[in-house]
Amino acid sequence: MPADLVLKRIYDEVSPDDGCRVLVDRLWPRGVSKERAALDLWLKEAAPSPELRTAWHHDPARFDEFAEAYRAELATNPAVEQLRELRASHERVTLLFAAHDPEVNHVVVLRDVIVGE
Repeated sequence: MPADLVLKRIYDEVSPDDGCRVLVDRLWPRGVSKERAALDLWLKEAAPSPELRTAWHHDPARFDEFAEAYRAELATNPAVEQLRELRASHERVTLLFAAHDPEVNHVVVLRDVIVGE
């Protein structure tokens, strides 16, 4: 049975319930030490390309357009399979991100691709 897949801001407190903690941002989050992050893996490759991230610029009005382009990138991205394998081998996988908005960010799209939605 696949693991729970949880989305969480990297700035939130670390919890024993997080399971396998994976940062899926291309850039290291400001003000977070490696010790405080308590990562199991930093999978930069799962994040949108720098060009896509820059073009979108976290504009909620363009989220659907961004999501479509990001899904196209993920279709050939080996990091997706790596995350699916982690999910198969852990009780819980927490995908960590730095974006302010928990609903309008790349990790929402990434989660849906991993679970096959």
